[in-house]
Amino acid sequence: MPFRFVHTADIHLDSPLRSLALRNPALATLIGDSTRQALVAIVDLCLDQKVDALVIAGDLYDGDQTSMKTARFLATQLGRLHEAGIAVFKVRGNHDALSKITQELILPPSVKVFGGRGETVEIAGKGVGIAVHGISFSRPHAPESLVPKFRQPVADAVNVAVMHTSLAGAPGHDVYAPCSPSDLHGSGFDYWALGHVHVRSHHAGARTVVMPGMPQGRDINEAGLKTVSLVTVGDDRRITVEEWPTSIAQFERIPVDLTGIASWREAVDAIEQAIGRQRDRTEAPHLVGRLMLSGATPLAWRLRRDRDLLTTEIEHRIEAGGRTWIDKIELAVETPAAPRDTGAADPVRELADLLRAGAAGQHGVREAVRDLVRELRDDLPGDAGAFSGGSEEEFEAFVETLLAEAGEDVLARLEADAGGER
Repeated sequence: MPFRFVHTADIHLDSPLRSLALRNPALATLIGDSTRQALVAIVDLCLDQKVDALVIAGDLYDGDQTSMKTARFLATQLGRLHEAGIAVFKVRGNHDALSKITQELILPPSVKVFGGRGETVEIAGKGVGIAVHGISFSRPHAPESLVPKFRQPVADAVNVAVMHTSLAGAPGHDVYAPCSPSDLHGSGFDYWALGHVHVRSHHAGARTVVMPGMPQGRDINEAGLKTVSLVTVGDDRRITVEEWPTSIAQFERIPVDLTGIASWREAVDAIEQAIGRQRDRTEAPHLVGRLMLSGATPLAWRLRRDRDLLTTEIEHRIEAGGRTWIDKIELAVETPAAPRDTGAADPVRELADLLRAGAAGQHGVREAVRDLVRELRDDLPGDAGAFSGGSEEEFEAFVETLLAEAGEDVLARLEADAGGER
């Protein structure tokens, strides 16, 4: 009889909203509840598939949480698994190590939370012996590899190791319990159930090494369909991994090229069609799209001026279909270059040439913009100041974007005033 389990990680239960469309209460409610709904979907999958266990490779919680409402919700979901005879194996990640719920919640006896030293649980009664190994974070930081701290694999058993790790490093993730995939393939464990990196990956080699990613994205930087792994260990010791979707809401960037579009209605139609195509490709119940408008269009200045109006019109167009939301509109549009009249000077075009040649990039102007951005950033509370980037390179890129867009706005407005808005 095969042994089957669901492998997940990085649920970040009740993670706070991260600057998502707070102007839209319904969307904020949807995303605010999405990590809970993802956990419900995972428990439903375990029950529907009649698996033997759920493996959680860290960061079930999201930091220093004290909400007993969260604790009660979690206890209810774990209780559903306990009543069905499904075991839960969990390690603490860096966020779990901060959570007070971790210390206060009374868990069902079917839940095994591994400690800070290597522990092993052997499971009998299946076609092949199963041994589950795990090590939890004792503190929020783990600067050294945890691999040497695991107990030796159990002979004649299929060994599953559960660990929270950044592996060799990943963009956007701090280094925790670093190690390389080759370390894991050579360790003697058959399946490595990993967590921490929010993007799914399968590291090919002698063993099965899987980072499932997170089961629910929380903002546009965690875009795409999110999943868990359904793992089957056959009587012949063969391991198969199936990817199962769990996203309630799927974030996606939606590019729309408005090149050559001259009327407002045509622009709205093109955007609506692009959203429809993405909706058809989206597997999650809800699509949360960020519109990325680009191209050379005489509407460039009007789009920037009336961005809120455009958002309202698009939301009105898509509300009939339901389950589709607009997170934000980003503009990279520009005014098309007009044909030059070699017989007469065109002051608007001359100004355009100056702007595009970098007059706005003169040291005084650029430094003034830098100072304004820094002042605004420093006055904003908490994470709200992250709008200008998380590094000096990202900050300079943000300033460059402001200067470029300002030039396009000036040009578009002058051309509208000179030639009439089309």
